[in-house]
Amino acid sequence: MKTTRVGGGGGGHPGYRVIEDPDPNDGDAPRRSAQQDLWHYSIARMVDACAATGILPFYGPFGDIADVPGCEAQFRAAFLMGCVGAWTLHPHQIEVARRVFSPDPEEVRFAKKVIEAIPDGRGVHMIDGKMQDDATWKQCKVMVSLAEMLAHKDPGLAEEYGLEGTSAEEARVALGEAVPSWS
Repeated sequence: MKTTRVGGGGGGHPGYRVIEDPDPNDGDAPRRSAQQDLWHYSIARMVDACAATGILPFYGPFGDIADVPGCEAQFRAAFLMGCVGAWTLHPHQIEVARRVFSPDPEEVRFAKKVIEAIPDGRGVHMIDGKMQDDATWKQCKVMVSLAEMLAHKDPGLAEEYGLEGTSAEEARVALGEAVPSWS
């Protein structure tokens, strides 16, 4: 991996950081900061390539089997970047993957709300006091389609998502249509 950092220990440049959102009740409160993920660019390219070819993106395995919090953090970053699942190397990683790659029921409800408010995915709308646009709508379509696919396989998730009765084929087709093609 190309880097502008010379020498030093492992990891990326200490200045390659992300900062948390401001506290809504105190805009002047200190904000936590953390070093960014070195694999962000590579995963983003893989997700884009998958979207361009109609392939669902899966994250690779997390090798440190004893590091469950590290595994969860890496799986969550991959999920947030667009991966729909991950390879697992150890049985305890299966539950981590299941938990991380299953969208939060509250997020699914919000995504359904956005899709209902913007049925054609056009324009800019204020929903719950925040601007939502076509980019948000596309993300919501992917989330709801993934939730539908998971709901078909897991009756518990179907109930949590309020998606009882979705067929596996409908969910697969919807997810394929929700993933944008860049070609």
